[in-house]
Amino acid sequence: MTWSLDARIPVSLLPDAGALADALAAGKPAAVLGGPEGEAYGVASERFAAGASPHAVACACCQGRGEAAQALDRLFQARVRGTVPWFDRVLVLDEGCVGDDIKQALVADALASARYRLA
Repeated sequence: MTWSLDARIPVSLLPDAGALADALAAGKPAAVLGGPEGEAYGVASERFAAGASPHAVACACCQGRGEAAQALDRLFQARVRGTVPWFDRVLVLDEGCVGDDIKQALVADALASARYRLA
């Protein structure tokens, strides 16, 4: 018998605010990445500018990590430090190229791929 356990936090890409509302109502506590500015969704929320970085590639502060990977880091750190309620999943409102940036982070960024998986 083979056991397979993936303890990474699942990340779901959602096409619109209606799908986000349905997903929040239909499951375990969730953090939300994206969403309209000024509105709070889930137990924690984070935003980032898709496709843009204010820093040069490989700068000393972020070591060339993308904005999506850094946003996922902020969510993870808030979760483990207890500054937000515990969440079991991350829901991403896929607006613009946000979904592409998240997929890239989950493939190319070592920390993001160690902590999160695409659901």
